[in-house]
Amino acid sequence: MAGAKDKPANGSGTAAVLDEVYQTILARKGGDPESSHTARLFARGRAKIAQKVGEEAVEAVIEAMRGDKDKLAAESADLLYHLLVLWADAGLEPAQVYGILEGRKGISGIAEKKSRKPA
Repeated sequence: MAGAKDKPANGSGTAAVLDEVYQTILARKGGDPESSHTARLFARGRAKIAQKVGEEAVEAVIEAMRGDKDKLAAESADLLYHLLVLWADAGLEPAQVYGILEGRKGISGIAEKKSRKPA
């Protein structure tokens, strides 16, 4: 269980920070790829963005297996950032994902998976 020392001093350790980062990402879409890493990702296309999501996911898993909590946190932040870029590129708002998660609250993972329609 996370302790008080795990929370940022400014109290911004909530899901709201994801919305703020997402808005910054949207603002950089169409920006100068020479001056913005985010704009460069958009310029390189969805396949490259998706590749970065995969790379960051692997790096997070590696740090989890190593047991380095600080490095896992840093890699998780990288993963979330790249996932938000992918959502922005696909036109997916975080609220849509939050809504799905909200709907899953109180439902066992096994029951939830059984309720999904086959693809």
